[in-house]
Amino acid sequence: MIHSTRYLLYLAPILFFVACAPGYAHSVAAFRVAGDNHSSPDYSKLENWAAHPDKKSPSDSTPEPLISGSIKDTGVDVFFLHPTTLTSANEKEWNGDIHDSALNAKTDGSTILFQASVFNECRVFAPRYRQAHIRAYYTRDTASARQAFDLAYGDLRTAFQYYLDHYNQGRPIIIASHSQGTSHARRLLKEFFENRPLMNRLVAAYIIGMALPMLGFTELGACADSTATGCVIGWRTFKRGYDPPFVREEKSPSLVVNPLTWTTTDEQAPRSLNKGAILTKFNKLVPEITDAQIHGGVLWVHRPHFPGSFLIRTNNYHIGDINLFYLNIRENIRTRIRYFEQKQ
Repeated sequence: MIHSTRYLLYLAPILFFVACAPGYAHSVAAFRVAGDNHSSPDYSKLENWAAHPDKKSPSDSTPEPLISGSIKDTGVDVFFLHPTTLTSANEKEWNGDIHDSALNAKTDGSTILFQASVFNECRVFAPRYRQAHIRAYYTRDTASARQAFDLAYGDLRTAFQYYLDHYNQGRPIIIASHSQGTSHARRLLKEFFENRPLMNRLVAAYIIGMALPMLGFTELGACADSTATGCVIGWRTFKRGYDPPFVREEKSPSLVVNPLTWTTTDEQAPRSLNKGAILTKFNKLVPEITDAQIHGGVLWVHRPHFPGSFLIRTNNYHIGDINLFYLNIRENIRTRIRYFEQKQ
């Protein structure tokens, strides 16, 4: 029961967010950049990277059951764009401060540990950036929201260019992201990869947790199977039977790939194909936690199976987009790298 309590303590703020997100639409001052937050980050400094091969970070951690089978491949890079961790309703700024030690600790102890670590058999680069506050997704002040997102993307663009100029050295690249990171990853793929020479170095883009309308892309498309390269993988996870109202209102179809079959077809993949999730107990692998089926622009799953999960009342499993399929993703990265190298 202790483990059940820990799971519920972890889920509680997430469930509260899912239920109360529109509350972030309350009135705040129009967009501005705080006086001490004007300068673009200097990405020559390791302190401005949440994960980097030249520093120790939570992304280097590997769940204990996976350590013996881990295979490090320093010949491939992962550029990881982390999701929103600036979520306090009391925060009045539109963008985070990369020098905010509390915010950085929150980022490192959550997304960098539990998400970026999926990719750590490769070299992982995860820049800190002036992320937009979560309210930018819900506010009626769309002009301020757009400026906040543009500022955040500007930092990531700068970081990626610095990475290309100083660290990549011709290596194959995986773009990886979740949530807000995925909002920016689409722009990054469009600007740097689509119909550009860098496409030849793209193993795949695992950009997860947001709608992926591919309008405007002519070269980049969905990965059709587990071995495809130079393509995009993404999904949004919801409880089976739930059709989110905002999804029904989307004007363009969203790309979805099933992380248990790595196909874009709508057959149901049983939970027996789920090799293992990582929840709040990082060193505990939970196999067969849930199934997966593509439905109407999202990924449907049955309520996850773990101690205390019967108390989950939310239909939105956004927080678990990556962690519910942790080992499947990790193994698929190896597969795509192998096929990419064979093609080269």
